This record gives sequence, structure tokens and C-alpha cells, in this order.
Amino acid sequence: KIKGRFQMTYEIKKYGEQVLKKKAEPVTEFGEGLKKIFDDMLETMYSFNGVGLAANQVGILKQMIVIDTAKEENRVILRLANPVVTSVSKEKVTYEEGCLSFPGIFEKIDRPSKITVEAQDPEGNKIKIEAEDFLAIVLQHEIDHLNGVVFIDRMSPARRIMHGKELKELKTETKNRIKDK
Repeated sequence: KIKGRFQMTYEIKKYGEQVLKKKAEPVTEFGEGLKKIFDDMLETMYSFNGVGLAANQVGILKQMIVIDTAKEENRVILRLANPVVTSVSKEKVTYEEGCLSFPGIFEKIDRPSKITVEAQDPEGNKIKIEAEDFLAIVLQHEIDHLNGVVFIDRMSPARRIMHGKELKELKTETKNRIKDK
């Protein structure tokens, strides 16, 4: 928690909500308002025990992600605006991924093991991140969200079929929740 600032948590958008399939807009204004959104996104991510969160997962169509690899030896906390993957390794790695927008669904996904990401920090400064293994996976997963790509889109058709019942239930639950609002 950040002292002296009121923290707010957002509602996590679930599978079936259109905002998850939309491409986020670039961040063009930096300042205190943006920092507050980043802080609230982190607070939301922590309250759901996540390691990464994209802004469209909380209904904000801006190119913003937060990451905290607290479970890793070399902990990294990132607040990134306008992140873009600029290079990927040929070597792939397979990790079991989950997603706050798909509660209870986990699947092994193949992704490049090393990537380079260019982004901006909350002040608008350009930064470059060379990531590998777990951090590379989390960055790719969250940047996918900003492009309207969810992790089930990365599953093989057979694996998606295996999760068919869970996905259908989640979509129905989402539809009912939206209808009841």
C-alpha cells in the first residue's frame, strides 16, 4: 500500500465482456492522474493475488500494465505505459498461465523465452526492458491484453475444447452479472 493516498480497487472484467477483446489506446497524458490509476491497478492486482494486470481488464482502454513478480527471487515491480515488444528470441518456453479475467482456468502456453520491451514509465520517460523466463511471459501475457488478445487465444484448439465447459460457464456467469447491473 502507498501511504497517504486513498487506494481503490477496480472490478476485474471477466471472459465474455467486450472490453477484453478491444485494442487499448495509447497513453498520451502523464502526471498524477495516471500515477493514481497505476497505483489502483496494483492494489487491484494484489487483492486478487495476481502478478500482472492490464488496464482493459479493469475497463480502462489505455495501454497500461502493472506487474509484480514478488514470487520470484529477483522481484520486479513495473508500471508501464504504451509497452511494445520490439524483439523476441527464437527459443520458446512453456509456462502454465492463468488470468484474473479467467478465474480457475490454467493452461500451458508456449511463448518466446526472451523479449525486449520498449515502454514509458508513469512520468513519460522511455524505458527498455530485456526480460527472460517468467518476467518475459508475464509481459507478453499483459501486452497481449492491450491488443485484445486473451490467453485462451494462445491455446491449441484441442486445449480450448478441453476447457469448453469452464469457458461456457464463465461466459454465462458474466452475461448474467452484466444483465443484473
